[in-house]
Amino acid sequence: MDLKLKDKVVLVTGGTGGIGTAIVKGFLNEGAKVAFSSTSQAKIDSLLPTLGAADGQVAGFVADLNKEEDIKNFVENAKAHFGTIDIVVPNAGYEGKAHPVQDMTLDLFEQTYMLNVFAVMLTMKYAAPTLIEKQSGAVVVVASAAAYEPTAGNSAYVSSKYAVAGLTKCIALELGPVGVHVNYVCPGPVDTPMMLRIEKDFFGDTMTHEEAMAMLAGTYAMDKRYAKPEEVANAVLYLASEVSSHTAGMGMHVDSKVSAAS
Repeated sequence: MDLKLKDKVVLVTGGTGGIGTAIVKGFLNEGAKVAFSSTSQAKIDSLLPTLGAADGQVAGFVADLNKEEDIKNFVENAKAHFGTIDIVVPNAGYEGKAHPVQDMTLDLFEQTYMLNVFAVMLTMKYAAPTLIEKQSGAVVVVASAAAYEPTAGNSAYVSSKYAVAGLTKCIALELGPVGVHVNYVCPGPVDTPMMLRIEKDFFGDTMTHEEAMAMLAGTYAMDKRYAKPEEVANAVLYLASEVSSHTAGMGMHVDSKVSAAS
């Protein structure tokens, strides 16, 4: 199936992370042009040679997504570099820290919400005028299966993903009438460095990676494993394409469990 993504200009936040890199590669493989953000130039310089992109097909930009001005500059610089914006993928996120509510602090909540909710909103805020002017395009937010499945002791992360799901649904209703379809993907555990940090946060040194995965993925309906980053990227590509243009405000599960159990 031709997703008709060739020469589309795509913005991806957090492009040097596990899922982000898979998303960048997925769009490049479809012939799209990609502007991605990262927290450091060193990470950008390390990733670019591995992408196999054509000259002028990809560009990386340093941006601290905790700062509104950096988000604005990323969007504006990416548009200036490629001339337009067609697709926006707010992907960057933060797993937060697991604590029972009596040990939670406002600072920990704010750190988690800044990347998982506010940075997503701001990325859409600064990209939306271009999409509205074109009266076409797509936004695909990387949320989480946690938006549907609460976890004791993980209130900051889970509630931020509930929030970003609601945010995305609202923006879908705002931008849909001008021809922009807005959706989100909800991965369960994904085989990335972030997931290793989550295992460490929850289980400390009491479990190996294999034991933690067996516990967390053991009840899945299909393979008893974490999702691959490429599987999440494939869902993003579908929702970003015109093939899914009649789909709006939907959370697509990539978890092999939660949607079957709900």
